[in-house]
Amino acid sequence: MGLLTPLAIRIGRLSWMPRLLPQVVWADRRLQQLTRGRYTILDVAGLPNLVLTVVGRKSGLPRSTPLLCVPHEGRWLVAGSYFGGPDMPVWVHNLRAAGEATVTVDGREVPVTAREVSGEERDELWQVMLRTWPNFAHYEERTDRVIPVFDLAPRPA
Repeated sequence: MGLLTPLAIRIGRLSWMPRLLPQVVWADRRLQQLTRGRYTILDVAGLPNLVLTVVGRKSGLPRSTPLLCVPHEGRWLVAGSYFGGPDMPVWVHNLRAAGEATVTVDGREVPVTAREVSGEERDELWQVMLRTWPNFAHYEERTDRVIPVFDLAPRPA
């Protein structure tokens, strides 16, 4: 965690934050362009993150999305929270369809197998995720949908 992490947590819990998501995504893309992909808003906030690249289920083209992640036992956990907004993030649909992706972490690309977790396992991993980003609990309260959790495991070479 970084110096700005507590501020990021306070901002992330604001109830109107989902409405600003398009502007946050725009600003994040500009930051990535200016830094040639070296930094995202999540880096500035001092939060663990990765860039998920998954093939679009309709377009067949690779789509990349920076995501907050939780490193866990040699793997990465990600949640399709969308700040607790009502819509499922597009990357969730693409990842469900593809079952595999590439993550870029600390400048290195790692092919991964994606597994959506459910039931008791999801509940346990959700608690792990809350220790890194407590706002996931607020996001869960804001939405009627179940926030999907994916376990991204490196694929054997």
